[in-house]
Amino acid sequence: MEVVSMSVPWRDRRGRFLPFKAAVLASLFVPGALYAFWLSTDALGGRPVMETIHGTGLWALRLLLISLAITPFARAFDWPGLLLVRRMVGVAAACYAVAHLGLYVVDQNFNLIKVVSEIALRFYLTIGFVALLGLLALAGTSTNNWMKALGRNWKRLHRLAYPIGAVALLHYYIQAKANVSEPVFASGLFIWLMAWRAVPDAWRRRQGTATVAAINAGLAVLAALVAAGLEFAWYASTTHINAWRVLYANENIAHGLRPAHWVFVCAAGFVIVFLAHRLSRKRVPARPAIA
Repeated sequence: MEVVSMSVPWRDRRGRFLPFKAAVLASLFVPGALYAFWLSTDALGGRPVMETIHGTGLWALRLLLISLAITPFARAFDWPGLLLVRRMVGVAAACYAVAHLGLYVVDQNFNLIKVVSEIALRFYLTIGFVALLGLLALAGTSTNNWMKALGRNWKRLHRLAYPIGAVALLHYYIQAKANVSEPVFASGLFIWLMAWRAVPDAWRRRQGTATVAAINAGLAVLAALVAAGLEFAWYASTTHINAWRVLYANENIAHGLRPAHWVFVCAAGFVIVFLAHRLSRKRVPARPAIA
């Protein structure tokens, strides 16, 4: 696969302007711009800095998950151009994580001694800081020069995105405390992305559309079940909320969809679009040549 220069993110290696990359780059600034606007207009309530801390952290995690989703989507839908923005999205995740920490420093009135002590003494801050360091390491080595310097080790290094994602999710769970609906949903998507990678790509390419779709459907069910299990385990082990009632709520959608349901909806949607894409590629039999 051709390596695309990161020096000018909206151009390819030959210097040609790529509208898709430019559009993705612009979209990565949108969440930050919105929070800057909301801060300037007092639209974030009584604790605007804290709201922005939470928002930037959430977007760091979202972008990390999006970066992990790019490879499955690119391969499933025969869209190699999507891979051109993978590093860009990963770097953006690191930038939002830096903003997340920077705003925490602001919230602590720039008392760096207190910030360091809080990070050292509070477990959820410690693991959040570890995740940030990991993202910075990946962002700092995302250039072509680092790819050449590290060789095969570059891919090994960047597979650290997987444990970094798990650590970031644990940070999110602990920070969320009693209501972990959003972390459970994010965890389910993460589980699905990891399960997709567990299926050997070479094997997947040898299979027919129906087999691959069935495997992906099975992964959707697996991710939803694991998400429900994680939700149950969290409430049972860390809160006084009746975890069994939470688990049983997954059996009845009359009161709305639970996080595990949404995980299944998203993963099943991937399967449906995959099937539609593959069926649309079927060639119409060529007409016999006229003598």
